[in-house]
Amino acid sequence: MTATATEAGRKPVSMAQALNRALRDAMADDPAVHVMGEDVGELGGVFRITDGLVKEFGEERCGDTPLAEAGILGTAVGMAMYGLRPVVEMQFDAFAYPGFEQLISHVARMRNRTRGAMPLPLTIRVPYGGGIGGVEHHSDSSEAYYLATPGLQVVTPATVADAYGLLRAAIASDDPVVFLEPKRLYWSRADWSPDDPAPVAPLGRAEIRRPGSSATLITYGPSLPVCMEAAEAATAEGWDLEVLDLRSLQPFDDETVCASVRRTGRAVVVHEASGFGGPGGEIAARVTERCFHHLEAPVLRVAGFDIPYPPPMLERHHLPGVDRILDTVGRLQWEADWTEGSGD
Repeated sequence: MTATATEAGRKPVSMAQALNRALRDAMADDPAVHVMGEDVGELGGVFRITDGLVKEFGEERCGDTPLAEAGILGTAVGMAMYGLRPVVEMQFDAFAYPGFEQLISHVARMRNRTRGAMPLPLTIRVPYGGGIGGVEHHSDSSEAYYLATPGLQVVTPATVADAYGLLRAAIASDDPVVFLEPKRLYWSRADWSPDDPAPVAPLGRAEIRRPGSSATLITYGPSLPVCMEAAEAATAEGWDLEVLDLRSLQPFDDETVCASVRRTGRAVVVHEASGFGGPGGEIAARVTERCFHHLEAPVLRVAGFDIPYPPPMLERHHLPGVDRILDTVGRLQWEADWTEGSGD
């Protein structure tokens, strides 16, 4: 804890608590905000993100739903069309799949279908990713599906402050937002208070978490702490790695990403989702198209393997780790040296 936080008597806040406070503040500020989902009422959600909301705002504004994701999303679409701001919780990442028809056919298309006349202020909270020892259907990284659906904004926090700020910004947006919450970071903590005067984090802006000069690690959500650890370990190899947190996958912050890569000349994209067809392929393509003449090596990726999510005892091999990231950074340097010495 920092000296400032200690002097103020502030206690570290978890990401789960920050998300809960964001929902509470949004509901207090705007009576149109309604929270709905499986077990979000009296139970407070599987991860207790909605804890206490039903007592403060009543069942009409924080209500339990049947176990029917398509029905939950369909109901939320109607609520948003009639002027409310529903916040839907999909209990786990892979549990959201039954609702894809509503998401693709209606949620993502409504503004375009009505030529801009009908916005759809709907936030879909999805706990996602691995690292918690979850069984099948409890650890998917499903962001590529949402990114492949035009009309959706896709956001994922990696810090306590962003959990609060980005969720407030998502709820305030007039367009649908898929808000991906890294499950393994729910219990991460920081000295932070929503009572401090600070602007709500904007959607669509990336953030440099660690400046560097040797290469840029482009990441988001649950992979940020791993990249920060890798960047610290890389100093033993003489590498000074910059770590960039995307925060928002759609809209994508080309400006910040490309400025970083142009400075360092090298880039590695790190995420838990599968490599083939994953977000890293699109990110690598965008960086290559915009930064080609600044690159000293190809843009590489460190991702989950191209398999269904493995059993808990194997997930540490499946998820990107420090060693895999450093091995990939080493390939960047080797390929650059090889090219320089090849006479090409």
